[in-house]
Amino acid sequence: MEIQIVDEPANATATPTANCNSPALRLERKLTVEYRTLSQNKLNSNADELSSLKFHLDTVNQTLAKFGTSPIQGLEDPAVKRRRERDGPNTLSSPPNRIFLKIFEWLFSGFCPLLWIASICVWISWKPLGKPSNPQYLALGIAIFIVIALQASFSAWQEWTTSRVMASITSMLPTETMVIRNGELVKIVAGELVQGDIVRVRGGDKVPADLRLIEVTCDLRFDRSMLTGESDAIVATVNYTDENYLETRNIAVMGTHITQALALAFTVMGRIARMTASKKTERTLLQIEITRFVTIVAILSLLIGVTLIIIWASFPNFLLISDALVNSAGVIVAFVPEGLPICLTLTLTLIAKRMQNQNVLVKNLTTVETLGSVNVICSDKTGTLTCNRMSVVNAGFLDAVFTPDALRQQCASGKGFTAAQRLYETAALCNSASFDPATIGLPIDERSIIGDATDSSILRFAENICPVSQLCGEYCKLFEVPFNSKNKWMLSLRQKVVASNSVSLPQPPPLLLVKGAPDVLLPRCSTVQDSSGQIHPLNTENIERLQGLQHQWSGLGQRVLILCRREFPDTNPFAGLEDDQAELERVVFIHNCNLCVVGLVSIEDPPRKEIPHVVDTCRRAGIRVFMVTGDFALTATAIARQCHIITNDKVDTIEDVHAGLLKCAQNTFVSAANNMLQLDEDSSSLVSAITRHEDKVSSLVLSGSEFSSLQNEHWDIICAYGEIVFARTTPEQKLRIVQELRRREFYVAVTGDGVNDSPALRAAHIGVAMGGGSEVAKEAADMVLLDNNFASIIVAIENGRLVFENLKKVLIYLMPAGSFSELIPMLLNMLLGVPLPLSVIFMIIICMFTDVWASISLMYESSESDIMLRAPRNPKREHLVDLKFFGQAFGFIGILEAVSAHIIFFVFMYWHGGFTPGDLFLAFNKWTLGDFHGKDQATLNLLLRTGQSIYFLTLVILQWGNMFATRTRRLSVFQQNPLWGPTRNLRLLAAIPFTLGVVFLFCYVGWFNRIFGTAHIPLPFFFIPIPFALFILCMDELRKLVVRTCPSSIVARIAW
Repeated sequence: MEIQIVDEPANATATPTANCNSPALRLERKLTVEYRTLSQNKLNSNADELSSLKFHLDTVNQTLAKFGTSPIQGLEDPAVKRRRERDGPNTLSSPPNRIFLKIFEWLFSGFCPLLWIASICVWISWKPLGKPSNPQYLALGIAIFIVIALQASFSAWQEWTTSRVMASITSMLPTETMVIRNGELVKIVAGELVQGDIVRVRGGDKVPADLRLIEVTCDLRFDRSMLTGESDAIVATVNYTDENYLETRNIAVMGTHITQALALAFTVMGRIARMTASKKTERTLLQIEITRFVTIVAILSLLIGVTLIIIWASFPNFLLISDALVNSAGVIVAFVPEGLPICLTLTLTLIAKRMQNQNVLVKNLTTVETLGSVNVICSDKTGTLTCNRMSVVNAGFLDAVFTPDALRQQCASGKGFTAAQRLYETAALCNSASFDPATIGLPIDERSIIGDATDSSILRFAENICPVSQLCGEYCKLFEVPFNSKNKWMLSLRQKVVASNSVSLPQPPPLLLVKGAPDVLLPRCSTVQDSSGQIHPLNTENIERLQGLQHQWSGLGQRVLILCRREFPDTNPFAGLEDDQAELERVVFIHNCNLCVVGLVSIEDPPRKEIPHVVDTCRRAGIRVFMVTGDFALTATAIARQCHIITNDKVDTIEDVHAGLLKCAQNTFVSAANNMLQLDEDSSSLVSAITRHEDKVSSLVLSGSEFSSLQNEHWDIICAYGEIVFARTTPEQKLRIVQELRRREFYVAVTGDGVNDSPALRAAHIGVAMGGGSEVAKEAADMVLLDNNFASIIVAIENGRLVFENLKKVLIYLMPAGSFSELIPMLLNMLLGVPLPLSVIFMIIICMFTDVWASISLMYESSESDIMLRAPRNPKREHLVDLKFFGQAFGFIGILEAVSAHIIFFVFMYWHGGFTPGDLFLAFNKWTLGDFHGKDQATLNLLLRTGQSIYFLTLVILQWGNMFATRTRRLSVFQQNPLWGPTRNLRLLAAIPFTLGVVFLFCYVGWFNRIFGTAHIPLPFFFIPIPFALFILCMDELRKLVVRTCPSSIVARIAW
């Protein structure tokens, strides 16, 4: 609402109540803002201090006078500069940096507790259990300490890089607000607010500072759930409702949201936001999977370590207790994939930057993977699927339809002037949008508009007929109810302004103007005008004509609004109520009936050109896209067809759902357009079944008014449909849709841009907001599409799947050599007496050095070409680590590597020592007593150290074959070429010289030979393992071929 107020000194008081007899006075819904910045660390706010504040107890006039501001002029630039220098920016202080607590968390989180246990075992094995003490155990203990330090460093780096990425993301989503400065309405970043600023906020805005409300519309609501935990919006008032600052309703708290309507308030402090700046969030699917993996690894490693001690106790004369403890510690270290933390950090950072380049901002990096599990997308229509560039294409009366240009010409010619004038007045006056003063000189279609898309289109329509500024200056606004998703209408009470020198003239009659959804407002109407301006009773025939016009336009995908008015020529029921807003509201609502239909308008908002392709891509990926909108069912269905959300000629309704329920005997099967689907199937199987039979996909359109009769059994049927449009839904109904889908174990993403989408955005597994949407939506969402491009969600989904795929590949790569092939030598040594083929220090080197580079390289892998042709992952059944994972890591690659490495170890022992495998089995302590098969102890020690070095080298080379095999889960290495093309990853090739360099460092540098008991490797053994590595790669290629060509085979069913 606009309010003209005569210029006055900044310290003068102002009355925010409109007076229609004053031509110089026009009130506008704004917010006056005063605050103290939270950037000053000296502010240590607490609840007692807040409750003692008295700003809210002052009257509006006292408030304006106290802070020296004018609601018309606002602050001038010199005053803004002085106050900013005095108070600083309007920003929250950073939370305290508890560095010692963070260091403790880094040192004792994740896998670090296991490493501490291993370290303790090694240290006590050196002293006091070591008799004599073994210097290699000291070196090993130091090495494990280094590993712990590196793990903690990785954790610190992960937190640092994550904070940097999130800081860059936050800087790209600044909160903007509208303020009055130098007498003009301008948009600024919220951090630039200063004490005394006049701020205008509307539904969907984030409150930029603690605000003292000084004028509100009757239905103003703000969300205080961040403070109280209550989901219901709070009714705002101008006067205080409680002496306690924390309880009163004339304070809007910084960081909360205006859910609907307009208000005028001003900032007090912004202190409460500091108390709520940090909130606990639910763990993401990725965090759950990582925690599960850490738990499994910890249990396995501790179980095997204890088992080795028990085995040692059965043969106590074979090893000293110190040697047994070191072996157990080695198993614990071997099971820890030390490369995982750095790989996890790297992949999340890479994905975040990749998505940021696609204008997709993720608030929490670990939520990226959640998108890979999404199998249902519930999308809002306006602004998400459509361009949000609305324009009026038709205007209709009872007996005629005009284009906007034709109506303008008719109005200019004087023919049918009365009807056109009424339509024009209603469109211009019952409107909360306004032109940006900075662009007022541009052509109408190029002007910027402050307001939502619907009001903007109506405003341009009215401006095309005649400039609205003159008309708005002739009327003052007595009362207004802005449009909201519950009422689905807007109301404005206007009265013509009487010149100040015409006091003797009678008050002109007021005008009650309403626009909104035809199905909502028609029951309130009693008359209708035709194109000549004649008024007719709204009988059944005329209602059918209007509804026929509505259905005709809706069938073309156009939004239809009905414009109504009511005149009071004989009596003014609102006289004398200007100062009593509560009574005025009551009287207005009583008289919001017996309206006259002045016309209908149809608004076109075309779908985004990329949407059909996106929906088709989602369908192939096993993801169903549902439309959830507040629009009329016919309009929504037409747009859904254009977007490919609806592909069937026949569309089911609520009657078909009821009929389907009758056919479901004991809820065993659900009928979905003659496609019988079992209810107990998991969601991914259900979606796969639907997408595999696209010719039988069933379509459904439901309206929000039909929800009240739905039971759980109905929702079972509804959720089985492949294509759904939910029309005429309220925010509560959108929330219910998400909840019903989640109850049936669907993983739901919600996209939207408005206030009415925010409950569903919060309730979804992942909420996706449009960058041009409301602050409420962006605050509620986990992800923001900065360029409003719905196609970016495909990029996000693909990256979400890629995160999980690459992490799984890294673990498949790390576990065979880093765990299984290190465990088998221990078991052969302790159970069958074979001299230990792999020393503990080599286990650490493999896990900490040679495997890390290749695992990092795997994180740079691009997605496989079929990644968006697979069904989404079901997190309840498909985990990062499961039986299929262990089957691949241990039962396939692990066995191949362990057997190959032992073969080469035994070949060396026979070739250079003359020992057959039969000589080495059951050797036990004979090997350490000397004179074993004619060899002295020094020779035996050298042979064993060399054999261990060869075993180590063999595992390094075998991991090359594993590295190339693990790049893909189903595709051949030739289909996913690592050397050139879009799937090129030359970092994998760099892993080969890197790992060889580590081998040369530890096996050919004399200091490492002495400290860690390593030895030089004979030249032939650099080449002998290569055929074995190629054999592993070929065997996995054969497995993938069977998976691709025989998808129902046992090999395919157990494939990872």
